[in-house]
Amino acid sequence: MKTTLFTPVLALAVAVLATFGAGAAAPASKPNIIFILADDLGIGSVSCYGADNFQTPNVDSLAQGGLRFENCYASPLCGPSRALLMTGRYAYHTGMTSNQTGPRLKPANEIMMPRVLKPAGYVTAQCGKWSQLPLQPGDWGFDEYLRFNGSGKYWNTQPGAKNYNLNGEQVRLRDGEYLPDRMQQFVVDFIRRHKDQPFYVYYSMSHVHAQILPTPDTAPGTSDPFKLYQDNVTYMDKLVGKLMAELERLKLRENTLVLFAGDNGTAAQWYRRCTIKGGKDLSGHKATMLECGALVPCIASWPSRISGGQVTPGLINICDFYPTLATVAGAKLPAGVVVDGRDFTPQLLGQSRAWPRDWIFVELGRRWYDRDRNWKLNEIGNLFDMHGAPYAEPLVPADTQDPDAVAARKRLEVVLKELNPAGGIMDPGPGAGGRKQKGKKRADAGTTFASAGAMDNPGNQNEDDE
Repeated sequence: MKTTLFTPVLALAVAVLATFGAGAAAPASKPNIIFILADDLGIGSVSCYGADNFQTPNVDSLAQGGLRFENCYASPLCGPSRALLMTGRYAYHTGMTSNQTGPRLKPANEIMMPRVLKPAGYVTAQCGKWSQLPLQPGDWGFDEYLRFNGSGKYWNTQPGAKNYNLNGEQVRLRDGEYLPDRMQQFVVDFIRRHKDQPFYVYYSMSHVHAQILPTPDTAPGTSDPFKLYQDNVTYMDKLVGKLMAELERLKLRENTLVLFAGDNGTAAQWYRRCTIKGGKDLSGHKATMLECGALVPCIASWPSRISGGQVTPGLINICDFYPTLATVAGAKLPAGVVVDGRDFTPQLLGQSRAWPRDWIFVELGRRWYDRDRNWKLNEIGNLFDMHGAPYAEPLVPADTQDPDAVAARKRLEVVLKELNPAGGIMDPGPGAGGRKQKGKKRADAGTTFASAGAMDNPGNQNEDDE
């Protein structure tokens, strides 16, 4: 009779099977994380959101293979949005209420995303736009970085685009060298060198911020401004596709969480041409407190963990990625710091349909609002009916007796009272960004847009946010 020895190795195997079950898989390794942040890209320029005048097949492919968010909100301006993303904290907590208040952020007070992920074993890189945030990316914990000055830099013929900063060294942008291609090269090189360890890449694109110039693929002689804008959206999409192809080639795609989002709505110059779903006008644009000032495209793709073809109406704020990515990475949030973001990992992975937010909060300058699915209340008590958003958002009469509106006002007033943004770090004002108030009257002066029925540009914020 043959005797089988119950060795220590066999005992360990039995213990593992007892723990996970015969058909269960062991926990996956830490995912790679790439956050692609497009500049000034609203939902009206992304075809999977119904854009009439743009085709973005590679971004659409991310959505087809993952989860598309219908209600992701940032700030209406790039600097505050990036601070939200990097710190997980509202502007009245960090002081980054406009593009001009970035110096209020200090490493002694704020812990940005790379410093959360590095103790969990991640190597980190930043690529692209950074100027609205203070210091250098390395001062905030990024291991490597390539950043340029200002916004919307493409060719060295532009002011401020003669050089870029590579890990603290000024490097000349060569004649005929397209900066977005150089940025893509940096990202790909970083991934190749670190493919055997978990990495986090914050890829902050130039596209599609002004100055809108011909891309390497633009047909010679093209001069129509809107055609050039379309070309830039197309090239941005092309870069996304090339990056996904590289991840596939390196056999990294399955365990890489790719996030794609815009930092704010479409620039005012273009938003009238950025209709969706058969010519429907969107309410608002970048730098406004209208719906599409802060509503941005957002997609999550992680083939090994997120089922494809999903669309969610769940409300998220871009600051929610801070705690969510920490959970995904197995990292700890900083102790003693108020984190405003809400962790939506269970919803991201399809483990729950109950999203953690019933409302979102948006702030720019000295203006803010709280919004749930159907109503919006601003800092001066104006209530807006959002049932028709993102196309219309009429002001609700102050003396309305509509029971739903009355209940919504009370509900949102409680939220704003608890948040108390006026008790936090206020913008130096007047208006957003400390700029002189000019242009259209505010909604609280009795003026609303006839077409949009909501709030105008706060302080006529300069959109060329260098």
